[in-house]
Amino acid sequence: MNPARPSEGAHTGVRQPEGAPVTAAGEEVLYDVRGHVAWITINRPQRANALTMSGLEALARRFEQAADDAAVRVVVLAGAGGAFCSGIDLKAAAELPPGERFPAPMRGLQRNVFEVLLELYKPTIASIEGACFGAGVELAMACDLRIASEAAHFACPEAKVGIGANCAAVLLPRLLPRLLPRALALELLYTGRVLQSAQALQLGLYNRVVPADALLGATTELAEAIAANAPLTVRRIKEVAAKGWELPLPTALRLNVGPDPYASEDRLEGARAFAEKRAPVFKER
Repeated sequence: MNPARPSEGAHTGVRQPEGAPVTAAGEEVLYDVRGHVAWITINRPQRANALTMSGLEALARRFEQAADDAAVRVVVLAGAGGAFCSGIDLKAAAELPPGERFPAPMRGLQRNVFEVLLELYKPTIASIEGACFGAGVELAMACDLRIASEAAHFACPEAKVGIGANCAAVLLPRLLPRLLPRALALELLYTGRVLQSAQALQLGLYNRVVPADALLGATTELAEAIAANAPLTVRRIKEVAAKGWELPLPTALRLNVGPDPYASEDRLEGARAFAEKRAPVFKER
C-alpha cells in the first residue's frame, strides 16, 4: 500500500505552493495536509522515486512550506508507488548533454535540501517502503523517526556507481555511531551492501517495522499521536535536542531555545484537562 496515496492529493486537503498547478499530475513532490500532519510524497513511481535536481529543489520548498504552515505539527516523508526513494536518478545523470557536468554537492538551488530537513523544527517521520538507497537513505536519516515495511531495503550504493556520497559521508558517521559502531557505519558506506528491514531494525536504524499493508496505518498512528500532544512542548523538545546535540551536558541543560511552554496557555490547559480527566485541547499558544 502506498503510504501517502498521492493520487488523492489533487482532490482532498492539498495545499499547493503559490503559483503551483492545481493538479498533482506530473509534480515530482506532493504536499497534503491531513489534520495536523503534512504528508510530503516523492512522486516519481515510474523511476522508483529517484530524485532529479528539480526534485531536490521541490523537496526543499515543500519542507519550508511545512515549516511555515501553522496547521502542521508533524511532517511525514514518503514515496509513491511502492518505493521510498532510490537515490539520485542515475539515468538522467547519464543523459546529460555533452559538456554539462553532473551537479556538485552543496551548489545550486538544491544544495541545502538535507539541511532544511534536519533543521525543520517540527517532528519528522520517514515512512519507508521498498527501495531506500543513496539520497533516500540520507533523507530517511535526516528525519527524526523511521517506520519501514518488511519489504523495505536500505543501502548506500554510491561507492558502487562512482558518486561522492557527500551527505551520507558526513551524516551517517555522525548519526549512525549513536545507534551502532562507527566502523559498521563506514562499512555500509564503503561496501554499499543492502540491509533488509529486520537487520536495520535490529541495528536501531528503524523505530519499527510493520507489514507492507500496515505501513500507512502505523505511520498515521504515530504522526497523529505526536500531533495530539502540546505543540509548543514538542517543538521545544526538538529544538533543545537538535541544538544541544554536541554541547557538554552542563551547557545543554541550560540551553534556552524554542518556544516557552512554561508560560503558555497550553500548559494551563494541560493541567486543567488532567484534573478534569478529559483530553486537552491545545491551541499552540
